[in-house]
Amino acid sequence: MTHPFCCLTVTVLLSVCSQLKAEVPMTQRIAQEDTFHGTVVQDPYRWLEDDVRESTDVAAWVKEQNVLTNAFLEAIPDREKIKQRITELWDFEKYGTPFKAGGRIYFYKNDGLQNQYVLYVQNSIADEPMVLLDPNTWSEDGTVALGGTSFSDDGRYLAYSIQEAGSDWRNWKVRHIETGEELSDEIQWIKFNSPSWTPDGDGFFYARFPEPVEGEEFQSTNTNQKVYYHKIGTKQAEDVLVFHRPDEPEWGYSCHVTEDGNYLIITVHVGTDERYRVFYKNLREPYGMPVSLIDTFEHDYSFIGNDRDTFYFKTDRNAPRKRVVAINTRQPDVEHHRELIPQQATVMTGVNLVGNLFVVESLEDAKTQVALYKLDGTFLRTIDLPGIGSASGFGGQRSDTETYYSYSSFDTPPSIY
Repeated sequence: MTHPFCCLTVTVLLSVCSQLKAEVPMTQRIAQEDTFHGTVVQDPYRWLEDDVRESTDVAAWVKEQNVLTNAFLEAIPDREKIKQRITELWDFEKYGTPFKAGGRIYFYKNDGLQNQYVLYVQNSIADEPMVLLDPNTWSEDGTVALGGTSFSDDGRYLAYSIQEAGSDWRNWKVRHIETGEELSDEIQWIKFNSPSWTPDGDGFFYARFPEPVEGEEFQSTNTNQKVYYHKIGTKQAEDVLVFHRPDEPEWGYSCHVTEDGNYLIITVHVGTDERYRVFYKNLREPYGMPVSLIDTFEHDYSFIGNDRDTFYFKTDRNAPRKRVVAINTRQPDVEHHRELIPQQATVMTGVNLVGNLFVVESLEDAKTQVALYKLDGTFLRTIDLPGIGSASGFGGQRSDTETYYSYSSFDTPPSIY
């Protein structure tokens, strides 16, 4: 049965649309055409692709669109009542899943109507949480956000990124966790990448793009990324180049220092395709070059952890639903990849190495399943969830004795365990 309020609302909205349509001028069209593989494609609105901060024409068009949109929205009946009801429903405390790093516990919390979640820290579960970062203080309109975090293993530092107005660019800064002091370190021109600290906390590895030409920050292509090492207390211009393939400008990189601090894992991707090449660098040999471990882009090889010179990966090679394999650096050939956890009947969605156990998340009929395995691949047990629902979290390190996760379902609000 259709509610009479809905019918009235739709009728009024159609009337408003009709009136506005008659008053709105046609958007400017230009003579622009391109030929792709012999086919001519018209693109009369190409001019709208110009940066709004650089083009007065685009800025004027956006301003007109906002006037038009606001006129439409303001004409909606009971709009204020709807806003009040949605505000009332949304105004409750929200918590992110806690996680441990550098001997402390961290979590994100929103009081209810804050634009951005606030990062809290606890020295132990019994201590009172303290605010570590509050992005709500960074801008009046809430458009400046916390883009990412990376904690040093020794517990001294937090590297965090600032994201403005939804941009992919991130500026990374460093804060001393104990004192709250902001260090002078600032890393720019980062996208799709987070720093990975060395265990001593003296510095981190990261990947960055070349500085774009002024005025073209949002038009430059994502090419020629390079991997660097940054030492705390130095300028970015002094960072050491670790890995770059000028012959492969499309390659993008992510960095991961192994928990024992002996290796840097460089995962190579092209675009968003989940098929990776993998290199590793022995950090015990300062002048050693990165060595290829996976030399094709044929499969997913997601790094999990290591045991000395044996690396653990989640892969879809010969396993479309994923499996876990061990690769020894002295015998990296495919025929020597050792299967630890075979492909299951369910899709393996995530694997973490916590407390010397593989925590394997899988998905069956849209519900989460979690199982624990020993390092040799022996099944240990499943984690009993409260019901049929979704769970996430299970992060940590091999040295941790506990992990946190959140669970929710259609009849259970998000709950932390």
